[in-house]
Amino acid sequence: MTARLDQLRRCHFAVDLGASRTRVYVKGAGLVVDQPSVAAVNTRTGALIAVGELAERMTGRTPHYIRVVRPVSGGNVVDIEMAQRMLRHLLGDKVRRTLRRKAFLRAAACTPNDADPLGRRAAIETLVGLGARRVELVDTLIAAGVGAGLPVERPEATMIMVCGAAATQLAVVSLGSIVASERIPVGGDAVDHAIVQHLRHQHELILPSQSVRPLQLALSGNGLTPQGPASTEIHGLDVATGLARSVKVDTAAVRDAIQTPFTALFDGIGKVLRDCPPDLVADLADRGIMMVGGSALLPGLDQMLRQATGMPVSIAERPELCAIEGLGAMLEGRVEPLELNLPAE
Repeated sequence: MTARLDQLRRCHFAVDLGASRTRVYVKGAGLVVDQPSVAAVNTRTGALIAVGELAERMTGRTPHYIRVVRPVSGGNVVDIEMAQRMLRHLLGDKVRRTLRRKAFLRAAACTPNDADPLGRRAAIETLVGLGARRVELVDTLIAAGVGAGLPVERPEATMIMVCGAAATQLAVVSLGSIVASERIPVGGDAVDHAIVQHLRHQHELILPSQSVRPLQLALSGNGLTPQGPASTEIHGLDVATGLARSVKVDTAAVRDAIQTPFTALFDGIGKVLRDCPPDLVADLADRGIMMVGGSALLPGLDQMLRQATGMPVSIAERPELCAIEGLGAMLEGRVEPLELNLPAE
């Protein structure tokens, strides 16, 4: 990773294009963009109406000629043109003018560990459309590990779990490289879907599909842990009448409902550990799992992982920003490569 660090230090800005949020770090200025990866388009004229938080608030509330789109899915850009337009508006004229003054604009971007060549090409083309002459791609797991303060450059095992909206990425990292990894198509959206289905089937209640995350809206604090409240009141629409109705929901039943998507997560951890050398697994028994990503804040998730794996589990400080902060640390030169002090021959 030494050569990669030298190249990253020459970059002028970094982008973390996530399925849920887009974040941009500009060298010397810090984090300048942290907005939802959403855009609203007028289908009649093709004009971009809104991006970010305003576009997200429009979801489910627009007339027929306005379409709300997400140009990023599962960590990969699925609509290059729309992603470019969204980024231009999120950056704003002032930041774009600053970047355009660079003689040879370089950029860095996060990509999932299992991204195929088309996904990597889409990320590069998106930033080239913003004026970048060269784009460096960094594995999201490595960037998140650096942002979480993990010693990814040392010969020590570190397990990191990036909990995203669409998927969860697991990896054991040592010497700046990934030793074993697994991508599980279960994220915060799957948990939300499980809760929505539970309310629909057990209580005949429909939650507003495009509101704030149903889990965070319905349950406050530590509601999904055994020490949380026994029940909580939820407002929604009655399936039969379509009228507003409130019901009291047993949080223990909700915990059972979200266990199903988490089963795949526990299986993924076991597979990664089986693929690791014994010496690294011994390291992990002491250090445990570091959780990063926005979905790491789901109440009770860390406790479920401790019970299922028997390993220490910790959540990074500001886990949703770890990937972009890791990229920023590489850009600013705050990450030093491992130097070997070999005797002279």
